[in-house]
Amino acid sequence: MADATLKQSPLHDRHVALGAKFAEFGGWSMPVEYPAGVVKEHTTVRESVGIFDVSHLGKAMVSGPGAADFVNATLSNDLAKIEPGRAQYTLCCDAETGGIVDDLIAYYQDDEHLLLVPNAANTAEVVRRMQAAAPEGVSVKSHHEEYAVLAVQGTRSDDVLQRVGLPAGHDYMSFVEAQIPDVLVADVGVVVCRTGYTGERGYELIVRNDAAGPLWDALLAAGEEFGMLACGLGSRDTLRTEMGYPLHGQDITIEVNPVEAGLSWAVGWKKDAFWGRDAIVAVKEAGPKRRLRGLVATGRGIPRPGMGVTLTQDIPLCDITSGTFSPTLKKGIGLALVPVMVNPEAEVGVDVRGRREIFQLVKPPFVDTSVKES
Repeated sequence: MADATLKQSPLHDRHVALGAKFAEFGGWSMPVEYPAGVVKEHTTVRESVGIFDVSHLGKAMVSGPGAADFVNATLSNDLAKIEPGRAQYTLCCDAETGGIVDDLIAYYQDDEHLLLVPNAANTAEVVRRMQAAAPEGVSVKSHHEEYAVLAVQGTRSDDVLQRVGLPAGHDYMSFVEAQIPDVLVADVGVVVCRTGYTGERGYELIVRNDAAGPLWDALLAAGEEFGMLACGLGSRDTLRTEMGYPLHGQDITIEVNPVEAGLSWAVGWKKDAFWGRDAIVAVKEAGPKRRLRGLVATGRGIPRPGMGVTLTQDIPLCDITSGTFSPTLKKGIGLALVPVMVNPEAEVGVDVRGRREIFQLVKPPFVDTSVKES
């Protein structure tokens, strides 16, 4: 990317050397695909293992006495459901409207230390809101540009980590703090998280910027025997869409309530307080007017964000929020916030470049997942 205002990953030069094409993601210049192409990268993750640089994701530490209580009183999910050493998907919602400011992962280290990983574009806003609300003694500090995040995703991800001397095999949504083997980088820690955004078994590694390059190189070398590929954010998008995982800024926004988004499972309904609780409870009790639904093409149409969805030729419903070609199904798939008055199994039309293509409404995910495979 020629735009000097975009931030770069500490692995940027390695991506250039691998022939990556770049695009802007949340203010960062990140690899969108490599010479193998999006479909090959996607299929490699589903069938074997791939590695992603997702260093554009935010990193913010909440620390101090009462840090866990503070996070639990602000973010939507309930930390009481987990224990130290576990991670939790949660939402930062607007206190007044209940709209989703961001979706993120909270890593619960102990009662005084929690690491939050928001989306790149929303990190500053999440940190700002939490800093403004933090009680005395609780610190909220962004480390957005100090750490890299590498995602090793696929059925052979355990093998790759073990070959470089890192822990693997721990439970889904848990994390282990380890040392990078001295043969790579001396005296540098890494957080090995059993998390990911692809629907496959995998790990995300959080490491200091200066150690990211040697770790990336070692992981690529260890994965060579399994056909491991460097994968860009293009295949990350097709993988997450097949799983029906929402993308903030498209499927979920500050205008979308967690109930509408099908994210009620990420809300701690029994908690006395969290940002937006009253508004979110009101939507739950009244029933949402729309819900995030999946769409699968019955023909050859490929949906894209912004394309109109109709019930009949002249009855508009909504717009596609996410849409792509599914390399697994070899069909067009998409997500849209569909009015609840529409039968959840109805056929609808999508305006694909002036042609009304027929799609079947379905409940995501679109493919089977092995993400929780033990």
